[in-house]
Amino acid sequence: MEIKLQRITIRQLVEGFTNNDEEGVTGYGGRLNIRPKYQREFVYDDKQKMAVIDTVFKGYPLNVMYWVETGDEAYELLDGQQRTMSICSYFAGEFFVDLDGNQKGYGNLTRDERERFLGYNMMVYICTGGTDSERIEWFQTINIAGEKLTGQEILNAIYCSEWVTELKRKFSKTGCVAMKLGGDYVKGSAIRQDVLHTVLGWISGGDVAAYMARHQRDTNADREWQYFQRVMAWIKSVFPRVRREMKDVGWGVLYDKYKERDFSATELEARVAALMEDEDVSRKVGVYPYVLSGDERQLSIRAFTPRMKREAYERQHGICPSCGLHFDLSGMEGDHITPWHEGGRTVADNCQMLCRDCNRRKGGR
Repeated sequence: MEIKLQRITIRQLVEGFTNNDEEGVTGYGGRLNIRPKYQREFVYDDKQKMAVIDTVFKGYPLNVMYWVETGDEAYELLDGQQRTMSICSYFAGEFFVDLDGNQKGYGNLTRDERERFLGYNMMVYICTGGTDSERIEWFQTINIAGEKLTGQEILNAIYCSEWVTELKRKFSKTGCVAMKLGGDYVKGSAIRQDVLHTVLGWISGGDVAAYMARHQRDTNADREWQYFQRVMAWIKSVFPRVRREMKDVGWGVLYDKYKERDFSATELEARVAALMEDEDVSRKVGVYPYVLSGDERQLSIRAFTPRMKREAYERQHGICPSCGLHFDLSGMEGDHITPWHEGGRTVADNCQMLCRDCNRRKGGR
């Protein structure tokens, strides 16, 4: 991987500048992708934008910017979007700044003022070549201040391709088809790439970077879209009632594991409703995987209070009812006499103290 420092003038930057809003922003003769399609925009307020232009006219240095080469003399802006957009927006006549007591837009500049603006040198680090892991490490290193890129935004830059653009069209665009279909079941912002990252995490089994490396040369995102549709259809058939907790469930994992099983949606709904009302269930989002798997660890069942455990310890005179040996309070743990899954509540009368070994053996059965 090579990282080279290069001077880029504003004249070079604004050549061919186009701003098509969510369809993307380009500059540098159409070779610089300032903001990729369907990616969030980092926006300075008016005061901040004016400060950038004031810095330019005074000849002071702006913070260094970072570009990554994505093809033959084609680049994507990795860091410095706000400064770059401020410069390009001023060039496009979108706002005015105070110059020597006069409010001036780009169109009002004198010839020498315009030359001073266009001739300003920006310092840009350009990353070329290197392995995916090297580039990821570099991107994460520089992504430490200001408006940070999300992990998925970094991966989108590394694996920039027609396939990624199609993915973002389906999963990242404001009002995208993915949010219309599954907005009740996925958490986060589409434009911040949260939804895309979730779906790629599901289909990849958790290794998004490796998956993107394998599929970067795909010409469409049909595989991912069809998978998402299948997951959403399965959720709606098994759990037709929508609840807010559903946004936090790892649906892809559940779909992959249980898609071939037959479930009664009516029976599942009755169990889900009862568990949602159960005050002993601390982790409500775990209700969905629990009713499919029976794994009580998903629920974080409410623990006995220190007072309940002390009372049970005194009643037992410190004797573990399982092995019959005496232990200090610190060597014992609270346990449900009638198991929770059999209707036992987390109340004082249902608390017994077992030694750690006996409790572990009981829990492992």
